[in-house]
Amino acid sequence: HNRGTPRRIQGMGFVQGDIHKGVWMTLNGGKLLISPKDTDLQKEETDFVEANIKTGGYGITDVAWRSDNEVWAVGGSNTMYVSMDGGKNFSFDKSANSYPGNLYNVKFFKDFGNMGFALGSNGTLLKYRG
Repeated sequence: HNRGTPRRIQGMGFVQGDIHKGVWMTLNGGKLLISPKDTDLQKEETDFVEANIKTGGYGITDVAWRSDNEVWAVGGSNTMYVSMDGGKNFSFDKSANSYPGNLYNVKFFKDFGNMGFALGSNGTLLKYRG
């Protein structure tokens, strides 16, 4: 698929783990793109919408939906961002500022009360406390 940009893809996944809810893609330099629901993945091009996220150039390594509206993104230098509007606009979250390293994954587990974790370098494991 054409991605409409020369930037390298850092990560991809499905919105809330469901192919019918859309596809997300992160690009070098902290860009986050999200496709509309029920995107036809057989088409040559997909109409991704760029999220409003100001990363200062830090890469985003993973994105996870805690609910339809609450979305978390993690990345380089232990940066965390949260959206409360389904991934349209993100704000910086300083929860991980005191930990050196990078965050690589963020996951929420609906079967366990939507408990969440972020996994980072040097064995860093952060637990979501909402």
